[in-house]
Amino acid sequence: MNVSSPQPVLVSLTPVVLLIVLGFVVGRLQWIRDSAVRDLSNLVFLVLIPALLFRTMSSVRVQQLDTLPLLVYFSAAFVLFGLVLAFQGFHRRGVALALASVFSNTVMIGIPLVELAYGTEGLVTLLTLVSVHALVLLTVITIVFELAVAREARAAGQGASSLWGTAWGAVKSTVIHPIPLPILCGLLYAQTGWALPVVVDKPLQLLANAFGPIALLLVGVTMSRTRVTGLWRDTLLVTLLKNLALPACVGLSGWLWGLQGLPWTVMVVSAALPVGANVFLFAQRYQVAEDLVTASVGVTTAAALLSLTAVIWLIS
Repeated sequence: MNVSSPQPVLVSLTPVVLLIVLGFVVGRLQWIRDSAVRDLSNLVFLVLIPALLFRTMSSVRVQQLDTLPLLVYFSAAFVLFGLVLAFQGFHRRGVALALASVFSNTVMIGIPLVELAYGTEGLVTLLTLVSVHALVLLTVITIVFELAVAREARAAGQGASSLWGTAWGAVKSTVIHPIPLPILCGLLYAQTGWALPVVVDKPLQLLANAFGPIALLLVGVTMSRTRVTGLWRDTLLVTLLKNLALPACVGLSGWLWGLQGLPWTVMVVSAALPVGANVFLFAQRYQVAEDLVTASVGVTTAAALLSLTAVIWLIS
């Protein structure tokens, strides 16, 4: 397939947009009431995501990972994350915006897009990133979120009085958490070389398959209750950072590290993907910037129809 064609972008983005729109309509019709939104968020965050992460990581062999594309991607992502956090300030809202600027929708959009545009070889490179994307970003972001929460508690006179107490509380909250814990458990299980028994794998697969659609519907439901008045400036900033600045940073990082060819291309395209739904779930979990993150997920997804096509055309 001609990679400069917009067809892969349209094919991969259209289902995502339709699910968000469906959730928006459902929310407007009040088929899902306000009291149920938090319960659905807990279902996704505490049940569906852990099932997806454990099952994904249970087949990852650390020694088989190609580390150079990962080094290129994450070095750029963490530099941009640090810059946004430094500009916004070290608090929950700043962490949420920094996460939105670097966390890509690599599964729902990235997998079908890369497979259509670059075939099996490109998909193998992307799956290497997908296998550790959540492990690296979400684990680090969880630690930063917990440190920000502890810092705010200390400032309010409610938390630990010492730096060590704050750090220890953040570490405990990070380990006993529905994101890093299943990732680490799955990764440890994978090193045994055992396959998951079918009676365990099948329920995990069904739960994992439910994550994407329900999370996107939930984004749409929340959007139906979100007033975008006063959010356009910050939403535009997140869109520019996520859809344009991050792929530029990853492209530059690849040049500096000497990554070339299809792996470099796939990393840049992955960086240009819109904001992933996990960011919205983190915002709900930590009760911060929910309206802004929700708007950013929708706007970056819509804008990606143009920005992703432009990025693919430029790097082709």
